[in-house]
Amino acid sequence: MARTIRFHLDEHVDPAIAEGLRRRGVDVTTTQEVGLMQASDDVQLAYFRSEARVLFTEDAGFLRMHAAGASHPGIVYCHQQSHSIGEIIRALVLIWEILEPEEMRNRVEFL
Repeated sequence: MARTIRFHLDEHVDPAIAEGLRRRGVDVTTTQEVGLMQASDDVQLAYFRSEARVLFTEDAGFLRMHAAGASHPGIVYCHQQSHSIGEIIRALVLIWEILEPEEMRNRVEFL
């Protein structure tokens, strides 16, 4: 298992966030890059679970999955258009810097 959080960004997230995270040394994948555009939330969950990646999303459907008891490596949720790209990048980098993957397991962080 990775010793540092690795992120996966869902399809609704601006690609500039992935670019900003990568410039800071964060390992990140996007739904577009892994060929999961328009895949169901269940398929997306299976992907980021199998890759042990914390999901960053603006899709409340993943919050419902968490509330229903779905196991996951972690979810960071942000309501659409509530924060700038820079604010989101800074918040995700902070999570990456201070939390271990095990601390994020089955946990939701709200931005």
